[in-house]
Amino acid sequence: MFIGEYKHNLDDKGRLAIPAKFRAILKKGAVVTKGLDNCLFLYSKEQFEKIAQKFAALPMGPAKARAFGRHMLAGAMDVEFDNQGRITLPEYLRQFSSLKKSVIIAGLYNHLEIWSEGAWVKYKTEAEKNSNAIAEELGDLGI
Repeated sequence: MFIGEYKHNLDDKGRLAIPAKFRAILKKGAVVTKGLDNCLFLYSKEQFEKIAQKFAALPMGPAKARAFGRHMLAGAMDVEFDNQGRITLPEYLRQFSSLKKSVIIAGLYNHLEIWSEGAWVKYKTEAEKNSNAIAEELGDLGI
């Protein structure tokens, strides 16, 4: 399970250290892809395969299904850990998520999100400001 919020720095080669407590979950392989809200999603290879199967099962007719499948699957890349527990984020994903130096890694149960610190602070501030309204809407979903 991925939970928590961690601040790390991206080095000049696009390498990012992943918190040690998550490396065991990711030791059999990991996949990074374009996420939502201009962040990146990092999945264990096993979890990403489950998601990919769901996309493969979607009908090809609806344009939105094709577009979201392309977003998640065509933007994905397998990543490996170096001896220091770092992964290298490809340039196209760093550009997509506006990653420069300071990065936030947020655990969201079955995946990690990788944010530029500025975007994370802006998103989190807005979400916290609206947390009561969000909670009421989720209450209708049984959460």
